[in-house]
Amino acid sequence: MSVKESNVAVSQPPLPLAQNEQRLVRLFANHIVWFLLVFGIIIMGLIDSTFFSKSILQNILVQTAVLGVLTAGMSFVLIIGEIDLSVVGVLAFSAGLGTTLMNGGLPWFLAVVVIVLFGVGVGFANGWLIAKLKAAALIETLAMGLILQGALMALTQGRSIINFPAAYTWIGQGTVAGLPVLPIPFLLIYLLVYFIWKQTVFGRSLFATGGNSRSAYVSGIRTDRIKIYAFAISGGLAGFSGYLLSAYMGAVTMTFGSDLLMYTLAAAVIGGVSLTGGRGSISGVLGGVLLLTVIQTGLQILGISSYYVTMVGGLMIFIAVVVDALKTKYLQ
Repeated sequence: MSVKESNVAVSQPPLPLAQNEQRLVRLFANHIVWFLLVFGIIIMGLIDSTFFSKSILQNILVQTAVLGVLTAGMSFVLIIGEIDLSVVGVLAFSAGLGTTLMNGGLPWFLAVVVIVLFGVGVGFANGWLIAKLKAAALIETLAMGLILQGALMALTQGRSIINFPAAYTWIGQGTVAGLPVLPIPFLLIYLLVYFIWKQTVFGRSLFATGGNSRSAYVSGIRTDRIKIYAFAISGGLAGFSGYLLSAYMGAVTMTFGSDLLMYTLAAAVIGGVSLTGGRGSISGVLGGVLLLTVIQTGLQILGISSYYVTMVGGLMIFIAVVVDALKTKYLQ
């Protein structure tokens, strides 16, 4: 063997190590939300041992439920590389519409159907305008959200919609075996989304469309239809989260759910859903939702001013965007 060949042979072993290091970095980056969640829980517990009490842990799950359902819907749209800023407007007005009809005599279960179907309808309209007319998702959904939030103000006239039947509020306020009911539909939805993303043709088509829409279309995927379905699901889950929130609060107010939009985006991105589309996991989204809720709840337990809680929420959103940009640049 020549000296040159010997040098080449000697220089090759470090390559697998570099590849292993890259795998470890990628693994940490893709699951950073769970490391942060565990770290956050430990820190909160060390500062105040009451954080691990049953009542507080149940409260975290209850507060996670509405944000979690809303974020699951938003994630469908983010996966295809779009954005839906109308979700809070859909959540608010659909709940206002359904409860108003219910107070007018509509049976509570039909009111729930109206709430969800209204959300699906708005989502379908968003998807059609964006997929078929090539409207900019950022502007179109922002406009739709503002229209619906204004419509809620007109509907309520500044008053709260109250006096819901017990059957309607049971899912938000009821208990089973001493445990709150509200986290159950939230967890079931995440199991369903996991199955859709991992085991169905539609799920694979979502990721293909978000990864490279043109290539997906050439491969035979009807990308316009996939986009319309993604927005319809986002709208439907936004409507359902409106039902959950109204059942939990027992009222629909003029500012109903208005603070959820940025946290929804942050939870999805912190959970690993890329803003550029094509990447993400529902387990990561779950971790992102739990992390944001744990931080907010922990700060409130520690008696931190609400001003600082808001500031920390904004900081989490900023970190989420930076992490997504770094992952896109260095881990492709």
